[in-house]
Amino acid sequence: METLLQVRVAARTTLADGIAGFELRPEAGYTLPAFEAGSHIDVHLPGGLVRQYSLYELSPGQTCYRIGVLREPESRGGSSTLVDTIRDGDTLSISAPGNHFPLHGGNVDTVLFAGGIGITPILCMAQQLARDDRPFELHYCGRTLSRMAFADRLREEGFGDRAHVHVDDGAPEQQLDARAAIGLPSPDRHLYVCGPAGFMNHILETASELGWDEEHLHREYFAAGPIDHTGDQPFEIEIGSSGRVIQVAAQQSAAHALLEAGFDLPLSCEQGVCGTCATRVLSGTPDHRDLYLTSDEHERNDSFMPCCSRAKTPRLVVDL
Repeated sequence: METLLQVRVAARTTLADGIAGFELRPEAGYTLPAFEAGSHIDVHLPGGLVRQYSLYELSPGQTCYRIGVLREPESRGGSSTLVDTIRDGDTLSISAPGNHFPLHGGNVDTVLFAGGIGITPILCMAQQLARDDRPFELHYCGRTLSRMAFADRLREEGFGDRAHVHVDDGAPEQQLDARAAIGLPSPDRHLYVCGPAGFMNHILETASELGWDEEHLHREYFAAGPIDHTGDQPFEIEIGSSGRVIQVAAQQSAAHALLEAGFDLPLSCEQGVCGTCATRVLSGTPDHRDLYLTSDEHERNDSFMPCCSRAKTPRLVVDL
C-alpha cells in the first residue's frame, strides 16, 4: 500500500488565465523526497479522485513542491476541484514523486518542446539542464500569451537565446518552424515534448519524417483525445497467478472490471497517458488505445493499459 505524504497549500497563485499554481509544503512529521526534472506527483482529491501533476520547479533544497493546474473546460473532477475549491492553508494527500519522463544522462544536446500547460515539466528540465551547464534549446508554443504560464519567466531564468516563445496570435516571424527547430537527428541529440495531443503528434511526426528514431524521442501526454468505442466487444481477462477469469463487458473498461472483481489496481488519468495502471500481459493480444507506450512497446504486446485498452483476442492473460 502506497504511503501518502500530507502537505499544506502554502501559496495559491494565478500563473495564467485558467491556470492556478500551488506551492505545497510538508505538514509536521513529513519530509518531501528529492526529485529530478520530469517528475510528477499523484494528488489525492475528495471522492477518491487521483490525478497526476508535473513538478515545475527545482526549488532550493527541494523544501516544497510546485504544480500548475489548467482548469479543463470539460474537467472530469480533478482540475475543477483543485482550481475552484482548494485555497491557501488547505491540506492534501500526495504521493512521493515518480518519473516517467526523465532526462537522458550525459552531455547530450537537448531540444525541448512545450505546448500550453506542457511547460510545467519542460521548465523543470530547462532549469536542470542550465544548472548542469548542458546544451539545450526550448520552444514554448501557445495560442495567446495570456494563457501561457511562465512565458515571462523564461527570460528571468537567464536562459538567454536558448528559450523561444511562439504565439499563434503573434507576428508571423515568431511562429514555430518545427522542421528547423527539430533539426536533423544525431546520436547525441534527444527531443522532449509535452502538451496537447495534436501539438505533440505534430512534433513527433515531423521528427520522424526528419529521420529521428524512437530511442531519441521522449514524450509525456497530459490528456488523450476521444476514443471511438463503436464496435467494442466483451472479452475475458485471466489472472495468470490463479487462473481466475474476469468478464469485461462491451461498455466496461478492463480496469473497472478488475476493480469490481476486488483487485487493487492503481488508477489515475483513466485515459492511457500516465502509465499508472500498466499491467503485464502474459498471453493474448491487447487492443492498444493508450498514448503512454511507444509504438515498439505496442508491437511487443507484453503490457497494456486496462484503463482504456481492450483485447483483440477473446482472452488476455495478465500478471496480477
